[in-house]
Amino acid sequence: MDIEKQIEFLRRGVAEIVSEAELRQKLLRAQTEGEPLRIKLGLDPTAPDIHLGIVVVLKKLRQFQDLGHLVYIVIGDFTAMIGDPSGKSETRRPLSPPEISENAKTYAEQYNKFLDPEKTKVVFNSQWLGKMDFAEVIRLASRQTIARVLERDDFSRRIKEGRPIGIHEILYPLCQGYDSVVLKADVELGGTDQKFNILTGRDLQREFQQEPQVAFLMPILAGLDGIQKMSKSLGNYVGVDEPPSQIYGKIMSISDDLMPQYFELLTDIPLSQIEPILVDHPREAKKKLAREIVTMCYSQKMALQAEEEFENIFQKKGVPENIPEIVIPHSKLKDGKIWIVNLLTHTRMVNSRSEARRLIEQGGVSINQHRIIGSDQDVFIGDQCILRIGKTKFVRVIVQ
Repeated sequence: MDIEKQIEFLRRGVAEIVSEAELRQKLLRAQTEGEPLRIKLGLDPTAPDIHLGIVVVLKKLRQFQDLGHLVYIVIGDFTAMIGDPSGKSETRRPLSPPEISENAKTYAEQYNKFLDPEKTKVVFNSQWLGKMDFAEVIRLASRQTIARVLERDDFSRRIKEGRPIGIHEILYPLCQGYDSVVLKADVELGGTDQKFNILTGRDLQREFQQEPQVAFLMPILAGLDGIQKMSKSLGNYVGVDEPPSQIYGKIMSISDDLMPQYFELLTDIPLSQIEPILVDHPREAKKKLAREIVTMCYSQKMALQAEEEFENIFQKKGVPENIPEIVIPHSKLKDGKIWIVNLLTHTRMVNSRSEARRLIEQGGVSINQHRIIGSDQDVFIGDQCILRIGKTKFVRVIVQ
């Protein structure tokens, strides 16, 4: 593939490239010398699940691999102890080493769904950041100015609002940038919220007499609510390891306005074919999108099974064949009843009582297909019942 076609191939869905002229030079050199480019993505293991927002970037990495280049996944086991301040309105809670280790274990299984393992190298930035002594940290910090750091929108906003900024947060972009120096990265990918961090990597590479990396900035995928970025903490995410039927159901719940972005960023359907799909019946277009995404995460066969199950549930008002079962001790009930909030938290289908109350008040909870109205109710479940949350989560509750 000639260079211009490669750039056209890589440009799909990208918000910004800094700079395209540098990218062209790097691609030409790689083709001439037969030496693959080093493509970098940093992932802080802040949660055990990879969601579709991260898949947007993983798919772009796979495109680089398809062109013959080598991907470096940098697991930020060291930087996760700081916490990325990008886009945050307050200091982020640093993770403990056990939390980081547990989350990092699941990452490889999930991102290998989208990447070529033969062209993927995984490194942990504690291998070099954890070995730096205090003098080395000071020397690294001397290569950045406070004025430059405070150019960040999130930092300047927090200062105006009187919110604290920790010194450790100022060090975060330096750590991420130094990762690029160590790896001699040619390209770094990230969301548009990572622009400052990735450009810091370019600055540091110049300081260390390296050729600066090209920044590939990807759009931030909107979550299921269509308003905020996809995030597990906001509950508006689609995890790549969720059951196929749950992924399918979540995609079917998105607004029509989100479909163009999801089609462009999460499928390989040619752009020229997306618009004709979207002008079709919205429900049929959404079903195609859901099939594409489940196929990407699992297989075409499982996508078709998920579609059949979805239609059984929502068109025929059925219940999935295979749903998880939760056992509740009989001692938790009184006369066959239990407070609905306690039931939800016991099944671990919610993270807190406040989330349980919110879902109930929104009309998103039902027992045996009867919607629960009011979070103060004691509900009768007898020996067992089918508990449903939202449109796609089911659990069979068994009392013993």
